[in-house]
Amino acid sequence: MQTPSDFKLTKKQDEAIGLFASLAMYVLLYGGSRSTKTFTIIRTIIIRALAAPGSRHAIMRFRFNHVKASVVFDTFPKVMQLCFPDCPWKLNKEDWFVILPNGSEIWFGGLDDKERTEKILGLEFVTIFLNECSQISYGSFLIIITRLAQMVYYVRDGVKREMRLRMFLDENPPMKGHWTYKLFIDNKDPDTKKPIDNPNNYESMLMNPTDNLENLPAAYLDALDSLPKRQRDRFKLGLFGDDNENALWTTDMIEKSKVTGDDLPDFVRVVVPVDPSGASDDENKNNDDIGIGVIALGTDGIAYVLEDLTIKAGPATWGGVATSAYERHEANRIIGESNFGGAMVEFVIKTANPNAAYKAVTASRGKVVRAEPASALHETGKIKFVGDFPELEDELTSFTTTGYTGARSPNRADWFVWGITELFPAMTKSVKKAPQPINVPNMKRAS
Repeated sequence: MQTPSDFKLTKKQDEAIGLFASLAMYVLLYGGSRSTKTFTIIRTIIIRALAAPGSRHAIMRFRFNHVKASVVFDTFPKVMQLCFPDCPWKLNKEDWFVILPNGSEIWFGGLDDKERTEKILGLEFVTIFLNECSQISYGSFLIIITRLAQMVYYVRDGVKREMRLRMFLDENPPMKGHWTYKLFIDNKDPDTKKPIDNPNNYESMLMNPTDNLENLPAAYLDALDSLPKRQRDRFKLGLFGDDNENALWTTDMIEKSKVTGDDLPDFVRVVVPVDPSGASDDENKNNDDIGIGVIALGTDGIAYVLEDLTIKAGPATWGGVATSAYERHEANRIIGESNFGGAMVEFVIKTANPNAAYKAVTASRGKVVRAEPASALHETGKIKFVGDFPELEDELTSFTTTGYTGARSPNRADWFVWGITELFPAMTKSVKKAPQPINVPNMKRAS
């Protein structure tokens, strides 16, 4: 582990910092995990905050709990310790911002926390950082950039200068249908698909774990090598994924369906679908996950995906997860696939909560056939994602008209399809063909 005395930037970090000095207002760092993208951006934000007294900066993620865990209590303190060991700082845990000796502030927020988001977006900032922006919708991005408006000054070589407005973004690259790929790589407007007027205002750079070898154990890279190809391409090689031309779900379709959770309608029906596997309490790494989720039907006739609680665990654990969600969301019922030990599933649910309403459902058709109506509903705007569900999204985009192309069983996609089928029974039921008349040869009456 590096200490303040021996800390030094990697070659790739130096390259990224050079990019930050360009005239571009928006800079995206994308690539594999543990490649120092977030560290490098936060270090730059602190330098800007220390240079301009009274300046204000924001670090945002989709979920507030995630920004607290990954940034406030992890990366930010590490950056301060390694790069600014002599600079005192204080964290305000009521409003969640850091104040520096010169009066500059660095605010932390999550878009899923409506009250905090409104408080933060009521302020103006000279720097905004969207951490893991693959989880943030294009609509949210457009709202957030309106707060990039604070006018502050710094002094260099005895000359007072206005600090340029800057937005930094980072992500493990999602599919090519995501707005970040369209905007930063293709330089096209994500909505109109037309070339943007000022492409020089959007810069991007690839940073991968191999650019940070001196700070990573060899075993970590070995673990990345053992991932399925889709995950390896994303988390080691930093590649944007391709949507299959026969895919039932595309990244663009899913991205357009995302909402932040603000002003959701009242719910007329809530279900907790469960897709079981054969996992026992003695967890086996080769077992499939237990697919568990929460979906609600709003008064507007739209289904809202609220939670993905998929877990690899034995019945004692997953039964508690499912019934806890049932109680927390005041759900109407838990539904479970009967093909895989239907009696067992009901027993697990009733053991965890004897009062839980349970319904067994039967898979009379193949996975793809069952998924097609849900895909059609999604495409027509009848399904919304309240937030980001990367694992579920990955499974859905692996469904094609010719079969499922994912590496493992689509337990998340299965619970999703079960839930949609339960909420829209008339629109997703199997259409039976009318019986065809039997052709009977003309027979002459016997004389």
